[in-house]
Amino acid sequence: MNLLSDTIGATVGKVADTISDLFTTDQERLQARNELKALEGTLISQALAYEARLFAAQSDVIQAEARGESWLQRNWRPVTMLTFMSLIAARWMGWTAPGMSESEYLSLYDLMKIGLGGYVVGRSAEKIAPALLRGWQTRQGGS
Repeated sequence: MNLLSDTIGATVGKVADTISDLFTTDQERLQARNELKALEGTLISQALAYEARLFAAQSDVIQAEARGESWLQRNWRPVTMLTFMSLIAARWMGWTAPGMSESEYLSLYDLMKIGLGGYVVGRSAEKIAPALLRGWQTRQGGS
């Protein structure tokens, strides 16, 4: 699913593995595991709800910039990404900036990956986060 829910699941799994050492009867073990699974469901549900709110807030910022009054406010992100792409394309064509080190070019590549990946992943996650949350809640309610 994502890093946070995977971490929660792994942590709960490790705790569940130690339950047999802590409790003596099968009934106590089963009850403890059920309570642990309920806690895991609650934690993951809260994490997904938080991420949905985070994506909504990020979306609001981008939409506010897109509806901004000035040309620069509306277009600074695309202009920045086009600048990075131009610098990378120039390097591929053999045109290099004087005094620019290899590590600086690698930093440009990283910024480009973050910029493009963040936009695409952010928009995708913004669209699917509410559906994931509903699906998780339905699954927890149906179990």
